[in-house]
Amino acid sequence: MSSLGEKLRQAREARGVTISEIAEQTRISSHYLEAIESDDYRTLPGGIFNKGFVKSYAKYVGVDEQEALQDYAKLVSEQAVNQPEPEIRHRPEVLTDNNRGSMLPTLIFAAVILGLMTWGILSAVSWWQTQQTANTASNVKPANVSPLANAASNVNGTTPATNTNSNANTEVAPPVAPGELTVQFKSISTEPEKPNITSFIDGTYESYSFQTEDTKVYKPQQTFKVRYSKWQAKNLQLTINGKPITLPEKPFKAKGEGIEFEINKTNVAQILQAGAITPESVGGTVAPNANTNVAKQ
Repeated sequence: MSSLGEKLRQAREARGVTISEIAEQTRISSHYLEAIESDDYRTLPGGIFNKGFVKSYAKYVGVDEQEALQDYAKLVSEQAVNQPEPEIRHRPEVLTDNNRGSMLPTLIFAAVILGLMTWGILSAVSWWQTQQTANTASNVKPANVSPLANAASNVNGTTPATNTNSNANTEVAPPVAPGELTVQFKSISTEPEKPNITSFIDGTYESYSFQTEDTKVYKPQQTFKVRYSKWQAKNLQLTINGKPITLPEKPFKAKGEGIEFEINKTNVAQILQAGAITPESVGGTVAPNANTNVAKQ
């Protein structure tokens, strides 16, 4: 029976595409794609990032994503049983090729998405106001707020509106606009080597390399997982909904050099209250360390 790497390679060759083409479209390094085809995951970052690479590769060449992830889990389990995993110490670098294409298409796509989100929010507010004007005796319902934004609003002292019964002598409460969660990273590096972070926003993988005094804004709806080297910690600043949040300067786990954590609807309120990313504020949701045994994922 063919291994996962062989299945992906055969699918790629059947489509007539090269590894370089896949690397350009998926933003995954050609070196990592070649390692996946060879079923050798020792040089990959590990954990959720390996799964994201396998899933993206399988999707691009037309292989069932869930089947590919099952084959990956089986493969790393067998490798862990057959031989101990050597300790790998490395500084995570940019996960994409140096000759990757222009960022202009990505920026245009992000601008289109932001425009659609803004239009949707304004349409929702307008519809809500029309409904309230037409029938002031109806129950007032809270606007739809994403789980992460709702938790962030609670910690800042804002409570979503609740249903109330109104009559001719009762003034109807104004509608509550949909909320958003804004996570922003800023580069404050003065060194030639600029910071690089990798992340999963609601399950979607992304890698970003900062320029001088550069900022990167994320607007997750459910979960936001991020990873960066501890050597880059001093060169990054984090704010959540405009509030400065202190970043950890070293990994929460003793082994490895990557700092990883997750922001979700369970811990965002505690993070905002603490004003820092700590093992306590993230509530035990620290992402797996990239250098730990992947068979434990």
